[in-house]
Amino acid sequence: MGYDPGARRQLGSAPLEVTCLGLGCGPLGGFRRTIAEDEAFGIVAAAYDAGARLFDTSPLYGYGRSELRLGQVLRQRPRESFAVSTKVGRWLTPRRSGRTYQGLREGGLDFVPTYDLSYDGVMRAIEQSHCRLGLAAIDVLLIHDIDIYTHGRERFEAYYREAIEGAWPALDELRRAGLVKAVGIGVNEVEPCLRFARDADLDCILLAGRYTLLEQGALDELLPLCVDKEIGIVLGGPFNSGVLAQGAIDGATYNSRPPPPAVLERVRALDAVCRRHGVPLAAAALQFPLAHPAVSSVIPGALSRAEVLDNARALRLEIPAALWSELKAMELLHPAAPVPGAA
Repeated sequence: MGYDPGARRQLGSAPLEVTCLGLGCGPLGGFRRTIAEDEAFGIVAAAYDAGARLFDTSPLYGYGRSELRLGQVLRQRPRESFAVSTKVGRWLTPRRSGRTYQGLREGGLDFVPTYDLSYDGVMRAIEQSHCRLGLAAIDVLLIHDIDIYTHGRERFEAYYREAIEGAWPALDELRRAGLVKAVGIGVNEVEPCLRFARDADLDCILLAGRYTLLEQGALDELLPLCVDKEIGIVLGGPFNSGVLAQGAIDGATYNSRPPPPAVLERVRALDAVCRRHGVPLAAAALQFPLAHPAVSSVIPGALSRAEVLDNARALRLEIPAALWSELKAMELLHPAAPVPGAA
């Protein structure tokens, strides 16, 4: 039976419904590879036409380029027909010629991000996002990259305190005023999610890569907590940044890096089971997270219109129950993981 990409689910306890399939707009920024303007617009339009109505972006993606491109397309659609999610934590300033800047990535616009989780910094970032998107309303705001992977343990602890004292009150204020429908965090680690879920009244979490066909580290503690507290999960990185779409081939990536041998071995095993049942690995990867009651949407990125259409088809594909049974029998899935089609 598969999933209808345009089927709507409640996003936690927020007054907002999102579609099963969304679009992760990180690739539109041009960090992974150069995408021409027309192709970028085509990616967004193809996702919309395929039924996706949740579009997630960030000031970080292409240092403003992703938001600019996304807004250009969505402004031509009825505003009530889609939901936009963007992030706070970084505001941008023009890069000055002749100066060097640490950590800037190739492919972005000529701006420099400043990480700032203060109340004023967050409000500044939101104003800039409104201008780049060209939209008077943003539906979902997420505190971005408040994690150990990005900052290291010591700086994370300092940023966490700043977020709780500055960024979070700003988002909560906007939510209470009805200026945003849902607020939360966007990270790729479980630990910060657990802490925020206990310390703040989150509507949602954008969790990248930690509840996928390849790894289910969020299943034991985080996802049950989200169900209990009515926190909706938007699952980013359902392909673990590529390896679950490409398979264990040369050039495949895991967490944006070459996969370690153990990951490649597991992907080969997953792929072998899928092949035995005539199912593309990518289809199983897209559908698996949606079986959990905490998960509201999956938001794969795309580098072309063809990838968008492939993802929509993969989500609709009927997957036999025997595939999921075999994955569990081979201990390739967590024994408690809900699977599509199960009662």
